[in-house]
Amino acid sequence: MFLFKLLVSSLLSFFILLLLKLIYRSTHSSQEHENPPPSPWKLPIIGNLHQLSGNQRSLGRLAKKHGPLMLLHLGSVPVLIASSANAAREILKNHEPMFLDRLASTNIRKITYNFKDVTFSPYGEHWTHAKRIVVHHLLSHKKVLSYKKVREEEVTLVMDIIKESCGSLVNFSELLISHTNNVFCRVALGRKFERKKVKSLIELSVVMTVLIRFEDYMPCLSWIDKLRGLDSTLENHLKKIDEFLEGMIEEHLHKSYIVDEEERFIDVLLEHKEDDDTTSFHFQRDDIKALLLDSFVAGTVQPFSTLEWALSELLRNPKTMKKLQEEIREFAQGKPKVIEEDLAKLEYLNAVFKETMRLHPSPPLIPRELTRDISLMGEIRPAMELTRIKYCLMGYDIKCGTKVFINTWAIGRDPTLWDEPGVFKPERFLSSPIDYYGAYFELIPFGSGRRICPGIQYSKAINEITLANLVYKFDLALPNGEKPKDLDMSESSGALIHRKNNLFLVPTSSSF
Repeated sequence: MFLFKLLVSSLLSFFILLLLKLIYRSTHSSQEHENPPPSPWKLPIIGNLHQLSGNQRSLGRLAKKHGPLMLLHLGSVPVLIASSANAAREILKNHEPMFLDRLASTNIRKITYNFKDVTFSPYGEHWTHAKRIVVHHLLSHKKVLSYKKVREEEVTLVMDIIKESCGSLVNFSELLISHTNNVFCRVALGRKFERKKVKSLIELSVVMTVLIRFEDYMPCLSWIDKLRGLDSTLENHLKKIDEFLEGMIEEHLHKSYIVDEEERFIDVLLEHKEDDDTTSFHFQRDDIKALLLDSFVAGTVQPFSTLEWALSELLRNPKTMKKLQEEIREFAQGKPKVIEEDLAKLEYLNAVFKETMRLHPSPPLIPRELTRDISLMGEIRPAMELTRIKYCLMGYDIKCGTKVFINTWAIGRDPTLWDEPGVFKPERFLSSPIDYYGAYFELIPFGSGRRICPGIQYSKAINEITLANLVYKFDLALPNGEKPKDLDMSESSGALIHRKNNLFLVPTSSSF
């Protein structure tokens, strides 16, 4: 009995000492630097993890209290949150060379076949070659123009489906993601694939990239990941993805079908495989699969998300919808459809998409990782020098290896940058030079600098031709007499944010 009490007492003392040590480290970790960024109060062991419900929204709330440059601790990992245009400019432009790496997690490493994609690949030779091939053979201005026929054919199919369903309830979320998926599959792979299978694989991949693992932030608790079945879930998901990608590759290697003689993106990647001595840069099998999955997700989910949010905001704002329809119908003058040559003249349509991406950037958080110690966001502050006070420029000290998130969602709703930031008002862009190509840090839904998303022109082309024809040919109403202001605008979770619930609408043929 005495030995048992002694054992219990010893264990209790040990855990108390361990807890006190962790509290001390947590309390004094911010003092390791002379001038660290502001930080919210954190708990022992988990740090600020308990404050991250809602991702970009919770980060935005914390930034209002602690400032546009804020240091969090997710377990043992320091994470810098930038929530202003100036902070984004510091990271993506003024000090870009130190922030060219994307942050790496265990899930991302596995999903990208050990970082062999473009989105999460470390900055270096592989990333340079891979991006060059993706841009040149899939996303260049010339290639995007060459997809015009595919886009117009797929838009016509969407319009036909809606026309047949006029007066009935239509799931526009399913329709739009099927549409963006079909366009991508045709231009990159040569044919369409089963929508439901592709959609589930893509959506699960997006969610898994941001799912927090104890292994990444609190290594001592990595056993919890196995306990909650995270490893087995990820492995099963990766197996399905790999089987799907292997099937596409084998199909093209053996030419098991022929759609046309035009070379597709997957064929280009196969030409760069490791046993091909005619190229200066060789891809292994996993490189090809990583680039295919990367392009699949970006080419399908990102344009779909923007289209879905644009349509949702127009439904919530009937006056804006009417103004857009009037612009398009006045310009089209009774044509059977809007064609791509018309789009450059539709200024209000362009403004609608800018405003959509201001309020609903996808992704809402731009991830980076710092590769060396740096001082950011300098301010004039007093400093003692002998017997007098001297005023000097002092920045926040950030340590090498710090993870970084630029909260584009918070920047788009910053009241110091935008008048009535929570209101959907495309008119704000009609007399503004601001665009989303990375030069204006008030609006960076695609990022900025060398690691800006290379698919801007691709997404823009799909989005504009689809929405223009949709509102040109149809009037849309919410079901069951629902009022526009009551439309649910809840967001999904994941790296690319879309509506949490599907958008159901009742279309009718326009009577203009």
